[in-house]
Amino acid sequence: MSPSLVRMWRSNAGFTMFEALVALALMGLLLGVLASVTGGWLPPWNRGLLQTQRNEQVTIALDRLAADLSAAEFVTPNRDSTAALFRGDESSIVFVRSALGPNNRPGLEIVRIAETADRNGRALVRAQAPFVLLPTGDPAVDPIPFRDPVVLLRAPLRITFAYAGPRGDWFANWPAWAGLPTTVRFDLHDAEGAIVLSTATRVRANTAAPQSEPVSDARPADSQAANSNAIGVR
Repeated sequence: MSPSLVRMWRSNAGFTMFEALVALALMGLLLGVLASVTGGWLPPWNRGLLQTQRNEQVTIALDRLAADLSAAEFVTPNRDSTAALFRGDESSIVFVRSALGPNNRPGLEIVRIAETADRNGRALVRAQAPFVLLPTGDPAVDPIPFRDPVVLLRAPLRITFAYAGPRGDWFANWPAWAGLPTTVRFDLHDAEGAIVLSTATRVRANTAAPQSEPVSDARPADSQAANSNAIGVR
């Protein structure tokens, strides 16, 4: 074979075995470095993303609670009762507010925000039902057809409630005869049970029982005569 043919054959022969092994070794080294770097920043990135999602969930839950409780109204459960339909303890609240949502008719609705447990663990759930008169006046006894459950917050985070009256004293359980509380506090607990955030909202409605309008004892004829006399004087 002539020298020119040898040089042409070598120029078209491609990589040698040694060059291929060196290229594979370098590729493996680069992949190892990339995997090490990725493995170092991926867990913190996942933790940061999870924390951001939890913060957004907490913000949405607190906004929903504040909007609901601030709109609570003094409504008695039946015609014989003088106390407001409001029941509250550390883990649940039942109250009446104006109907919310585009699919609801104008009127009142009973809202229940309570801590429940399902297959995914503990959760704070909001449900609602059209307002109806309760025979016994106790929402824990009378069946209420709650619907449209919405999960506000899931474990490991947890929200507890506290209630204050006009004097500003806080109670873990609000008595049924006390009307509406003036303020409701939300305490956010972490997985260890420590309070990491505490906020409160005021109930805008009149917290005392509404007073009936004064009724005049004058007869219709007397009222008409008084009006005629007043017109004559003018």
